[in-house]
Amino acid sequence: MSPAGRAIKRLMDVAVSAAALLVGWPALLGLALAIRRDSPGPALFKQERAGRDMKPFRMVKFRTMRTDVEQFGVSPGSDQDPRLTRLGPWLREMSLDELPQLWNILKGEMSLVGPRPLYLSQARRFNERQRRRLEVRPGLTGLAQIMGRGEVPHEEKLEIDVQYVERMSLWLDLKILWRTLVKGFGRQTAYQKW
Repeated sequence: MSPAGRAIKRLMDVAVSAAALLVGWPALLGLALAIRRDSPGPALFKQERAGRDMKPFRMVKFRTMRTDVEQFGVSPGSDQDPRLTRLGPWLREMSLDELPQLWNILKGEMSLVGPRPLYLSQARRFNERQRRRLEVRPGLTGLAQIMGRGEVPHEEKLEIDVQYVERMSLWLDLKILWRTLVKGFGRQTAYQKW
């Protein structure tokens, strides 16, 4: 993507995330209160992830797991995982747990579209080709998400992310955003195949 394209992409990130936070704050507050009522502990959950050029950042999500369990272990493999709160499966299936990342986008740590941010430990194991996914800001949604989300095996998803980096354009971003909205976040499984 050209420098002008990157500037427009960033401007779009700021405009959309700021507008969504401004308009959607009552809904976000309502979700936060529901999470607090459903399970003891904070509504938000912060976790260090690998950003652009491997720079670590604190990604924020709505909490979907109980506070008395290991928060940094293997991600739940199904909606029956006993570590999840009662609201947790619904929040994950509808991707509502990801909405606080609009703040990460506004801060410049993430983008609306890009490869989903992974743990630093995962990023350190990337081969040379897979490291290309770190050349761009991680995204709230991405090419791999519209191609199957959790139904796509992890290694295949990494390759799709690299293909996004190689083909990145404003037009592709708009298509990904449109397909994300049309398909809906909750139409595919939120649980990753490994």
